[in-house]
Amino acid sequence: MSTTTAPATATAVVPAPASTARRTGPSFPALTGLEVRKSLSTRSGRSVAALAVLVGPLGVLLATTTSGGAVAAAMALGIMGMLIALVLLALGVLSTAGEWTHRSVQTTYLLVPRRGRVLAAKAAAMALLGLVLASVGVGLAVGALALFTTGVTWFAAGQAVAAVIASGAAFTVIGAGIGAAVGNSAAALTGTYLTVLGILPVLNSVEPEIAARLDPAGAVVTLAQHGAATTPIAVIAGWVVVSTVTGVLVTRRRSVA
Repeated sequence: MSTTTAPATATAVVPAPASTARRTGPSFPALTGLEVRKSLSTRSGRSVAALAVLVGPLGVLLATTTSGGAVAAAMALGIMGMLIALVLLALGVLSTAGEWTHRSVQTTYLLVPRRGRVLAAKAAAMALLGLVLASVGVGLAVGALALFTTGVTWFAAGQAVAAVIASGAAFTVIGAGIGAAVGNSAAALTGTYLTVLGILPVLNSVEPEIAARLDPAGAVVTLAQHGAATTPIAVIAGWVVVSTVTGVLVTRRRSVA
């Protein structure tokens, strides 16, 4: 009597699919929108935004009452654009330094630990806010010129409007970079305005060629008045790059505790 042994059947072992970790946290557009809302949620942020919109037409009306002759739109818009940009600079500072001043930065970086991503969202939000607020402000300034000022020369007004809008976005980003680097609202605002409105004008009276390569406020006026565009654009872009890079490097090394 013979016995047969059934062959063993091999059982294939199928590996379990690797689990994919889902990225938590808001998307970059959502984070950017959150930073926009945060900047406008405080009384100081809303006040600065309102001032940025109103300083242009109010300046035009003031200049109209004190000027007895014809007005060049490009020159008037260049000066108003410089004022708008300087106000928006404060909005950018408050968006970053304000978080360190009020200690809300701990919550921000707890929710989104990647500091570079947060700062990129803040820069994008400030550029968007600056673009919108500067557009509204310069639009109101143009309307005030057309309605309340006689003898307006509109030559190169289109370039002036574009320069004001672009400068508004750039200065808001500059403020965000400076605020991130300094980490204190009062110190950042005082130091920045002292440099732009105090030191650089004095330098301009002594070494105008050097000041022209450093002064962002003067660059706005020059760019708006149909002047040479290369140097003013380079000056403003340099401030954007230096302030943003410095803000990122310092913030990555600063303790939030």
